[in-house]
Amino acid sequence: MAEKVLVTGGAGYIGSHCVLEMLEAGYHPVVIDNFHNAVRGTHGLPESLQRVQDIVGKEIEFEELDMLNKEGLNSLFEKHKFSAVLHLAGLKAVGESVQKPLLYYKVNLTGTIQLLEVMNDHGVKKMVFSSSATVYGDPKYLPIDENHPVGGCTNPYGKTKYFIEEMLTDQCKADGEWNAILLRYFNPIGAHISGRIGEDPQGIPNNLMPYVSQVAVGRREYLNVFGNDYSTPDGTGVRDYIHIVDLAKGHIRALKTLDSISGCKVYNLGTGVGYSVLQMVKAMEKASGKEVPYKIVARREGDIATCYADPALAATELEWKAEYDLNRMCMLGEHYS
Repeated sequence: MAEKVLVTGGAGYIGSHCVLEMLEAGYHPVVIDNFHNAVRGTHGLPESLQRVQDIVGKEIEFEELDMLNKEGLNSLFEKHKFSAVLHLAGLKAVGESVQKPLLYYKVNLTGTIQLLEVMNDHGVKKMVFSSSATVYGDPKYLPIDENHPVGGCTNPYGKTKYFIEEMLTDQCKADGEWNAILLRYFNPIGAHISGRIGEDPQGIPNNLMPYVSQVAVGRREYLNVFGNDYSTPDGTGVRDYIHIVDLAKGHIRALKTLDSISGCKVYNLGTGVGYSVLQMVKAMEKASGKEVPYKIVARREGDIATCYADPALAATELEWKAEYDLNRMCMLGEHYS
């Protein structure tokens, strides 16, 4: 029998790629999503998961469910015997979180508390959590390793990730049967090699690469570059961009490691290399063969200058390492668009 794992928020960009890798690794994912950032497809499935089914040739169990619906979560856990939970669901836009902090605290924190309570009630005490490098705040040193101080977050989105990390850490200390792996993502980009799934957000993109892709294919007139006066080589923000397939494979390694750990473990998922916004624009121009017009605008509240990972711990303990380089990331991102 394949191990049955609940995937929350599994119809989104990261979720759909994780579900695909889980199916290929022999897991049985059961996906819930509330369609906040997913398109409805056929047979009650999100379009992204319909495409994953087509790629892998396996059916996906899916239920439309909001994390704030505790009764629905209870019914789900009564119906299925889960071995673990891959928790991806949540609101994720830095700028929006600054404008709507209460919404982010309600959805991300209340939803997660309810999920943890239901897990506890049903004896499911293993979780891989989708965290973020935003928990590090403005870096004290670079590259950032897992021992870097956390909690000095520059936006409410980052604070919700930090608070959830703290909840899981405390729960693992309180109950020795609990095991959790916190994966601190850096900046996921790109698309599956099939070109069938990738990042195509509803409305105005919050992340750099889908915005650049939409400008490259003519869906948007130009890219807004938020600030060119940072203390970086070209004045624009520097980030560690990781290919989405590398990131998804990191989740498989985390799921496989859950049984062999004790308590709560933290891992960075990044490449260890930082690229500026303008370097990313040039890389996408090279990959697409098209010019990407841009305008310099004011800094975005909550952003920092430079952030890139030290991914050595994941290489040693999860036996995971990012394989895709920048050119390949941009080529696959453009292929999807």
